[in-house]
Amino acid sequence: MRPKKRFPINMELTALALPAAIAVFIFSYLPLGGIVLAFKDFRYNLGIFGSDWVGLKNFEFLFTSDTAYRITRNTLLYNVTFIITTMVAALVIAMLLNEISKKWLKLYQTAMFLPYFLSWVVVSYIAMALLDQSSGFINQFLQQLGMEPKQWYQDPSFWPYILSLTNLWKAVGFSALIYYAGIIGIDSSYYEAATIDGASKPQMALKITIPLLAPLIIILLIISIGNIFRADFGLFYFIPDDSKFIYATTDVIDTFVYRSLRQLGDVGMSAAVGLYQSVVGFFLVIGANLLIKKIDEENSLW
Repeated sequence: MRPKKRFPINMELTALALPAAIAVFIFSYLPLGGIVLAFKDFRYNLGIFGSDWVGLKNFEFLFTSDTAYRITRNTLLYNVTFIITTMVAALVIAMLLNEISKKWLKLYQTAMFLPYFLSWVVVSYIAMALLDQSSGFINQFLQQLGMEPKQWYQDPSFWPYILSLTNLWKAVGFSALIYYAGIIGIDSSYYEAATIDGASKPQMALKITIPLLAPLIIILLIISIGNIFRADFGLFYFIPDDSKFIYATTDVIDTFVYRSLRQLGDVGMSAAVGLYQSVVGFFLVIGANLLIKKIDEENSLW
């Protein structure tokens, strides 16, 4: 059927998708013109097109900074940790949800999904209520046990664990529901046949559930890899309360750029870092898809 004849049939679906398409165009494609700022010495009085070209000078700020290695290392290691822990925990929870009574299913789903809707500002107050040196719940509990209170916001060694657990608590519910939706779409005859053959629950999970969820897992993994150079600003800025004492383990590219932009007002540098993160993310997505295609062509995105 020719496109002109097919379009009226799909007009309702097209109209349904139109608001989302317009939003993507406005917020994702129109701002691409701002990429030019990454190569200019932007001045507000001259505007975007009147500002002088500076080539790659804006990129030098990040790559020649004495903190470049630290923030790049933190960004990569945290995101790799988040991807692995969230994926494993979400898969386990999704399989457990499939085993519980339908009577309690909605309650568990709501309880796990609720943190996803909380802003990082709200979560930061919860974290402060737990970690505050003088009145925090954890330090009060430690004192009742006869132990010395911890200076959580001054000791960087605690924060890789705190940030990883906080991210897991907030993100695992959403990911678990995605995997659970995939699990309930699996034909129940596979499990019935496995039960007849005497397979245990762990065996069914390893031999049936995970292999059939592989396409979904790979899609989410590729999307996550594309954002591996982008840190969740709210997590790394609000939860540590922007404490300078713990920058060694909490400072990432996004928080570093924000503080630099706030202190120096260098819009060109900020645009350069954003472009750098986008380009690296693009090639990581392409590379991850090519690697998966070599392993199993059917599970690749294209």
